[in-house]
Amino acid sequence: MSVIQGRLSTTWQRLLDWWDRLSRPQKWVFGVILFAAVALSPIFKPAFIDTPGISFGGTMAQFAMIAIIAIGLNVVVGQAGLLDLGYVGFYAVGAYTVALLTSPESPWNKMGPSGFFSAPWAWLSCVPLAMAVTALTGLILGFPTLRLRGDYLAIVTLGFGEIIRLLADNLGDITNGPRGLNEVAFPHFLDSAQHPEGVFSASNSRGDANYGTWWFWLGLVLIVGILLLVGNLERSRVGRAWIAVREDEDAAEVMGVNAFRFKLWAFTIGAAIGGLSGALYAGQVQYVAPPTFNIINSMLFLCAVVLGGQGNKLGVILGAFIIVYLPNRLLGVHFLGIDVGNLKYLFFGLALVVLMIFRPQGLFPARQQLLAYGKAARGLLGAQPPEKEPAQ
Repeated sequence: MSVIQGRLSTTWQRLLDWWDRLSRPQKWVFGVILFAAVALSPIFKPAFIDTPGISFGGTMAQFAMIAIIAIGLNVVVGQAGLLDLGYVGFYAVGAYTVALLTSPESPWNKMGPSGFFSAPWAWLSCVPLAMAVTALTGLILGFPTLRLRGDYLAIVTLGFGEIIRLLADNLGDITNGPRGLNEVAFPHFLDSAQHPEGVFSASNSRGDANYGTWWFWLGLVLIVGILLLVGNLERSRVGRAWIAVREDEDAAEVMGVNAFRFKLWAFTIGAAIGGLSGALYAGQVQYVAPPTFNIINSMLFLCAVVLGGQGNKLGVILGAFIIVYLPNRLLGVHFLGIDVGNLKYLFFGLALVVLMIFRPQGLFPARQQLLAYGKAARGLLGAQPPEKEPAQ
């Protein structure tokens, strides 16, 4: 068993080393090819990746939504090293912002026949508002709590997630309580006689290019934009400060890093990304209710980050794909009279135990590289001739 484990570990490490040796343009070429293949997968899906029990386009739409959450949570947990167990609260704030402004069952409904909140533009108008409200929520929560560390911060964020869910459940006059808010707005695009409300409407449920596929494509565009933003932050002074705080907060403060300010930056940016995913969920499902935002889902979001590799943006996307795709792929598969697709929490729990034993850094761990002047430094080191051994 140890021999097999060693061989698998060596093969995996060689693959990661090969990827690291590629130049940046080569990585971009591979990335564009992979992006195109993933984007077209709902249209030209191979039989072995299809999900027989559920629409594959809908599965990929859910994956894009969870991937955005994983990227935002990775900023908080993977980059800044803050253990956030209540990230689902930001997801809920983003979803309820859109629902409260566009659902006809909401007393705060702002939709009208014309203007900024008219039906064709209402969802798009609410997306920046949802991100702004969620970022403000993260700022308000983080200001008094980010002076805590470790388990204490985890407990506070866990309580925040539960408080948001309980507020949504009990403020019946505003959120409609456990019944939720229906008929949430969605983007109207490519209206036609066949699809009078556009391709993002639930009425577009037939064929491979159904409304799930269109939501998946929209999610991919948002993922690319977020990756570019977060990648630039990682290579900036802010990203270097996050890594310093994550590795040793006391040492970072001694070296002049304002740890509290940069942790607050991470918390606010991560919250805004979570709010964006919540807005995406509200428009896609067109229904928002408190049970969706329970602590179990918050643990699944964290599971995606841990499985993929904390601190690695592409790794956490892979982790999001695993936690979304596998349960849907196994849905309808019965073993001893049990639907295997319903045992996802058992599988993910076992996967985390095995991962912590054999590969605690995740499937795609973050590679430690020089962030400032890295390219120039590697060029100088590579140009130096090898030192000669002294004569005996």
